[in-house]
Parts: sequence; structure tokens; C-alpha cells
Amino acid sequence: MIPSAFEYHRPADVAGAVKLLAELGEDARVLAGGHSLIPMMKLRMADLEHLVDLQAVPELKQVSVADGTVTLGAMVTQHDLIASEELFAAAPILRETALQIADPQVRYMGTIGGNVANGDPGNDMPGLMQCLGAVYVLEGPEGRREVAARDFYEAAYMTDRADDEILVQVRFSATKGGYAYEKQKRKIGDYATAAAAVLIEAEGGTVKSASIAMTNVSDTPVWSEAAAQAITGTSCDDAAVSAAVEAMLADIDPQEDNRGPIAFKRHVAGVILSRAIARAFQRA
Repeated sequence: MIPSAFEYHRPADVAGAVKLLAELGEDARVLAGGHSLIPMMKLRMADLEHLVDLQAVPELKQVSVADGTVTLGAMVTQHDLIASEELFAAAPILRETALQIADPQVRYMGTIGGNVANGDPGNDMPGLMQCLGAVYVLEGPEGRREVAARDFYEAAYMTDRADDEILVQVRFSATKGGYAYEKQKRKIGDYATAAAAVLIEAEGGTVKSASIAMTNVSDTPVWSEAAAQAITGTSCDDAAVSAAVEAMLADIDPQEDNRGPIAFKRHVAGVILSRAIARAFQRA
């Protein structure tokens, strides 16, 4: 289908984009990579009068790794995450996750900001950002503010971002130790039936600290503190992994859809988390 008529705007900086959103009001939407918004427009599920394209804003494409902190502009693409050796050295789980998103054509255009900002429970990066303890930087008419990724998601497609705000940066600490992003999907390029992001720091064969987050098993990404605590202080033996899986299963709330019934999704989530923990611990 063809989208309904709209006015196209291409600001040169963040301030110009924020000003446009304030002036145009609720009939305007920000365009990043477009892989979520454009299909919605074509299906007439998103009927808007103004499109504010961020492709010409250079500051949103910047990548910085300094003093142990990774800062990504919102328009950094999934391909950029895969190609950057600097990012791989600082947080290799970024590349592992991005490589499992869609296909190369999508990854050349799809952005980190677009992936985390719209609240789609099937997107891979929101769960990863919760695992990383990331912070989102938002800019609006009242200036800039920061929101923890673990506090950002309220329900499916509902987030803490106001309509007149733009997500401009994602920031998190460089990682140490082992990592894994495991994803089960029906076919290449599909959303996950369930996915798990795991970070583990180990010392002397024992887990010193861990972080675990799940994707597409609730209407928001799920950071499972209880699951991480279940393996902390252990050697990731079968009993510890089973305890982590049980803790995670208590935190999630999958719904039946075309990816399977609830019981199947819970089973898949457990298998995927077990694999991710094993691989992250091996790398640690």
C-alpha cells in the first residue's frame, strides 16, 4: 500500500528536530532507519501529517569509547555496531546481538535509537541495553534528561519518552568477562520466540557478578535480577543454572501468538537462557 500524504522535514541538528516536533505537535513523527514506521505508514496503521527525518543530523551518528564508557548516537546503525573494532573490544556482545537482527540490508539502515525507542517487545536491543545497564539520553523542549533502560519500558510500544522528545544517545559501561546473546527464531531475520542476553564476570572458576535480560517473553524486555543472583557465587553447575531458569520463568509473562503457545515459549526461554549462561561462563 501507499502511505497517506505527509510533509517531509529534514533538520540539520538535534535542536532543529526538537523545535519541529514542538511546532508540529502530535501529527509529527521522527524517522530513524524507518523499518518500524514506514511499514506502519504503508498499512495506514500510522497516519501522520509530518515526517521528521534524522538522517542529516551528524551528531546522532557519533560513536565514542572513552574512560570505560561507550556512547552511541541514536542514528548509529546495526552495521556500524558490527563493523567497529573499537566497539567490539569494548562490548563484544553488541556485535553478537546485531548479527542476529534481520538481514544485512536491514542492518545497513536500522539504527540503535530506532530499535530501542519505540518499545517493540520483539526488538533485540532493548533487552541487551537492560543487561548492559545502559542509560538513554532524551532531548526535548525542556532540555536533556537521562532514563535508565531498565526504567524506560512501560508496556508494549509504551515508553517513558514524551512525544516531543527525541532519543539522542545510548550510554553504558564497557564490559568485562564473558558474554552471550542467544536467540531462537522461526526463520532467519525473524523476531525472537525468546532471546537471552547474559554477561558474566568470573574469578577462580566462580561467578563474581552477572546480568541477565530476556527478549520477547513479556510485553516489555525483562531484566531478571533474581536469575543473575542465582548463578552469582557459583560455578554455573546444573543446579545453579536450573535455579536461574526458574527465577527467570517467574519474571516473564509470554502470551500465545503465531510463535507458539505459552508453555512452548516458556520452554524455549529456559533452553535459550541455559545456553546463554553456559556460553557466557565459558568465555568468562
